[in-house]
Amino acid sequence: MAKIFVVEDNAGLSDAIVSYLAIEGHEAVLFDRLQGFVESARMAMPALVILDVMLPDGNGFAAARQLKSKADIPILFLTARSSESDRITGFELGADDYVVKPFSMRELMLRVRSILARTSTVSDEGAGGSLAFTLQDSDGITHTLEFDEQVHSLTHDATVVRLTAAEWKILHHLATHHGVLITREQILGQCLDYLVEGSERSVNTHMKNIRAKLDKVNWVETVRGFGYRFIGDVRI
Repeated sequence: MAKIFVVEDNAGLSDAIVSYLAIEGHEAVLFDRLQGFVESARMAMPALVILDVMLPDGNGFAAARQLKSKADIPILFLTARSSESDRITGFELGADDYVVKPFSMRELMLRVRSILARTSTVSDEGAGGSLAFTLQDSDGITHTLEFDEQVHSLTHDATVVRLTAAEWKILHHLATHHGVLITREQILGQCLDYLVEGSERSVNTHMKNIRAKLDKVNWVETVRGFGYRFIGDVRI
């Protein structure tokens, strides 16, 4: 069972979401506005936040930015704003998913399951261990990157890096296929678990965020027009 915050001002929709989450075995905490939400989330550390973008007392994007500055909590945006630029904005803010209204409850629950599965600190059966890589930059400095697959944590040059679930999935997938060209379409299908028309740009946004968090060390090579290739060397 996971504690999930739902921030949605439409009473009928929020009641339905809470009911479906209860059927899935989760505990839902409901907010119909942003007031008090960020502080409550920081204190309670829910496993997931389902956050509407347009609320009576403010903008969900702004609230997400504030929350992410205080706590590393997965966010699923729920909104009628369907433009590509809005989706990109959501992912730039560190969102794990973006669901456009109207939607089916079955789709939403599948997205929730996927996020919770990716962010769980309990390893899947047979999972565990770590992957470690080194990379020498143009100045001759050797960098290290280590994945702890049991708790989904990443260490870069002895510093823990906080990735969203989507960022972890993408970087880990590229690293486990080091030296192999991975297309954006493959990343969408295998790492983000869904295909959305025009959403290949969201992969670019995730990669931009990953590189920024790795101090812009070029662990991943962009193959223009095709995709990405992880170029670190396996550390024995």
